[in-house]
Amino acid sequence: MVEGLFTRWLGAERRRRWLRVALSHYVLNGASCALGLFLVSGFMHAAFGAEAAAVATVGVIAALAADMVGPRRGKLAHMVVEPLIGVPLFWAVQRLHGHPFELGLLLVPATFVVFLGMAWGKRGTPVAIGVMLAAVFSMSTPVPASPEEALVRTAYCGIGSLLYVGYAVLANLVLNGRYRTQLVADLLLAVAALLRAHARRVAALPGSCPQAQSDPDAAVYAPGGLGELLKRQAALADQLQSTRDVVLESPRTARRQRLAGMLMVVLEMRDHLVASELDLDRVRHATQNTSAREDLAAIYRGMAADVEQLADDLLLGRRPALAADHTARLAGLHLAAHGPAMADADSRNRDSLLRGVAYRVRHQNDAVRQLTLLARDEAEPDLAVVRNSWRLFVSPTDWSPQPFLTLWHWNQPALRQAVRAALAVGTGYTIASLLPWGSHDYWILLTIVVVLRGSLAQTLERRNQRVAGTLLGSLLASAFLGLHPPALLMVLAVTIGQGVAHGFALRRYTVTAVAASIMGLVQAHMLFTTHSTAFAFVERVADTLLGAGIAWAFSYVLPSWERGQLPALVRRVLRALEQHARLSLALAHLDDIDTEHELMWRLARREAYDAVSALVQATGRTLVEPRAVRPPLALLEQLQGHSYQLMGQLSAVKSMLLLRRDQLQFDQIQAPMKLASNRIQGILTLSAPLPPGSQPPPAQSPEPESAGALPAVPEVLPDPFEHDVSPWLLRRLHLAIELAERVRGNAQDVLAALASVPADAGKPLLPQLR
Repeated sequence: MVEGLFTRWLGAERRRRWLRVALSHYVLNGASCALGLFLVSGFMHAAFGAEAAAVATVGVIAALAADMVGPRRGKLAHMVVEPLIGVPLFWAVQRLHGHPFELGLLLVPATFVVFLGMAWGKRGTPVAIGVMLAAVFSMSTPVPASPEEALVRTAYCGIGSLLYVGYAVLANLVLNGRYRTQLVADLLLAVAALLRAHARRVAALPGSCPQAQSDPDAAVYAPGGLGELLKRQAALADQLQSTRDVVLESPRTARRQRLAGMLMVVLEMRDHLVASELDLDRVRHATQNTSAREDLAAIYRGMAADVEQLADDLLLGRRPALAADHTARLAGLHLAAHGPAMADADSRNRDSLLRGVAYRVRHQNDAVRQLTLLARDEAEPDLAVVRNSWRLFVSPTDWSPQPFLTLWHWNQPALRQAVRAALAVGTGYTIASLLPWGSHDYWILLTIVVVLRGSLAQTLERRNQRVAGTLLGSLLASAFLGLHPPALLMVLAVTIGQGVAHGFALRRYTVTAVAASIMGLVQAHMLFTTHSTAFAFVERVADTLLGAGIAWAFSYVLPSWERGQLPALVRRVLRALEQHARLSLALAHLDDIDTEHELMWRLARREAYDAVSALVQATGRTLVEPRAVRPPLALLEQLQGHSYQLMGQLSAVKSMLLLRRDQLQFDQIQAPMKLASNRIQGILTLSAPLPPGSQPPPAQSPEPESAGALPAVPEVLPDPFEHDVSPWLLRRLHLAIELAERVRGNAQDVLAALASVPADAGKPLLPQLR
């Protein structure tokens, strides 16, 4: 009976999810780190003995903090920074280990300097954490009996770090091909989730969220809401950059080119997904289109299933099946607009708009089929731009001094974070020195280092995950040690624990906290076998609670509230949208789209997505901040929604210019395109006055059901599946100009509200897509 219940609980879908995790790039990276730790510690044990191996393990743990999945280029330069800084700091802590006051005077300024490395963002953060781990774990060793012993230990730590750096560079080179496949598969799973979100949005009826009356956020963030799409698009933008860094590096072989080609298809697919939102709110209010919308939602779900299956096939190394073709089904959707009851112009326009949605879904259908054809090696990837200029699309791998030079301003978040961390570590060290138990006082400092993040939202998330993971991990470790396992099993537990902790650090930190607690208690038991497991459990939990509480308290000291960063993000969004619009609309003036112009457009498109995504993520982090400093959420959400709409209009225009040039009347669209480009550039430039003819937009878009006739569609739109699509392009230009005005108005309102006394956040209100 129990077996039957377990089998039902572990259903097919749950097994698939677990298999995806087991075959993921972060699990492989964690396994690689665990193997490196085992090899280095084993070599040091064989060559120098058990004590040398234990100290070398500290060097390995500190070095592997920076060993993330990344490109081959610059891997050595990235990894070697931690030993160069961490090993001398390890020696300094060793020399002052027996002098508590002097050690405290070292830890506070050292923490400040190390945390300045956060200014390099995702590249500098793991290095800074690794250096702090070297200092903190240096406190875990017994007090050295002499300066010579401290120097010998430092040598062991340095050897362990450098051996692991060499291993990490070699392992990253060997696993690079597998990492490329895994990253593309992980990206496809994110795209499939986004397709399912679009399916829910297509099928959802206006006012179908029953929680909206009691929870103002429910209508925005519930499944099928625009907020869900914005959050998923923001996560996808971040994931895309990590994938670009590896997959677009030196795409010379046929296999690399196929994977890079699939990445380029995903980029185009994202554009089509954004464009598919256009007109949806206008048409889904017509109840006679319910059947057609349900068909569209079913097609979205079918495409999502095909993309998920393709990701699974890539992970398992299987030849994928060809994705289903929904072209005929999309072209033959049953629309009620053909009957006599739908003879009025407004109804015929609604029909045409829904047909337009179906046409853009056809692009996504073609993209899904193209993905499977590339994976089956039955289509040639289009990589001309990437082969010529791939370095422009990946993150820099050099250590530029620019972040350090621009750091020294009191409002800089990285500088405030460094001050905050130094004060927190100093307080934690003082408290640890005064506690009645002191054998593992470094646990408090370790918790502070890993919990205290740059924002309150991130700190709270880490605090909760760390405490929960420590409780569970300590219980498991106590049960394991209560069985009196042999030394070999304890070594394996430490090795596996390190691999799991590293692999899930950026994905599921609760798992990392569980594994780290097991590893820490087992390692402490191996070094101090006289201590009981029950006391170690209590001490570990108490130190974790103290460290998490200190980190939480100091997150309010010199805080970097998101409110202070939002003005720069808002201006970045406007600049990115202006450049994206200018280059997108300039495509109409080119008889032949050359590589250089397409490259510039692609870079502008990436910046537009990244800018809007950064604004979405920053807004999400403000939800846990004190209400007194919370920014105007309603205005920010309107700005995000209108920016998303404008990007959709630009994507739709771009698609027509690139994919349907033979169906456009260029003599009719050249002048409107130039006018629209100039108008949008002038509107989105905050320092310039509004161009002639522009009007300040109303606070909200009119609701579709209250807009008697579509204001931007004075003509009867033709069927989008037929030839001349110039009326559609002209309509897109009209709506793009109107949306640019709304984006500017929203931006000005946000900046004015941020410059004034903080007001109540109010009810979030996202604009309806048009």
